Amino acid sequence: MGTRPGTSDYGSLAFWAADCAERALPLFEEKRPKDDRPRKAIEAARAWAQGVMTFSGVRAAALAAHAAARAAVRAPTACAAARSAGHAAATAHVATHAAHAAAYAVKAVTAAAGDARTAAEERSWQIRRLPKRLRPAAFPAGKGGP
Repeated sequence: MGTRPGTSDYGSLAFWAADCAERALPLFEEKRPKDDRPRKAIEAARAWAQGVMTFSGVRAAALAAHAAARAAVRAPTACAAARSAGHAAATAHVATHAAHAAAYAVKAVTAAAGDARTAAEERSWQIRRLPKRLRPAAFPAGKGGP
C-alpha cells in the first residue's frame, strides 16, 4: 500500500473510510447541527485521496473532528460518528485508521438503532463496498473482518 495521495489503493482506502463515516454523519449532525468539523474531515479525506489537499490540511481536519467528538461525549452516537470522520481523515496518516473509521461508524449506527442486527448490516455494507484487495488493510485478521 502506498503512503501518499494519488496512490490508487491508498486513495481507495481513504475514500472507503470517508464513505463509512458519511453514513454515520447524520447521527452527529442531528445532535450538533452547527458543528461542521466531522463533515469537513470527511471532505478532507476525499480531497487528500484526490491529491488536492496537503497532509497538514487533512491532519488538521482529523484533529478537529476528534475535538468535535470530545465535545459530543455526552451523546455517544454523535461522538462515535465524529470519531469515524476523524479516523477517515487520519487514514492519510496511517492506513489502519480506515478500520477505525469503519468501526466507529458501526458503533454509531448500532447505538442509534439499539440492536445488533444493525451492526451486522452496517458491517456487511462496509465489506461489500470495499474492494477485496483492500480488505486485509481494513480488516486485519482477527479484527472483526470477513
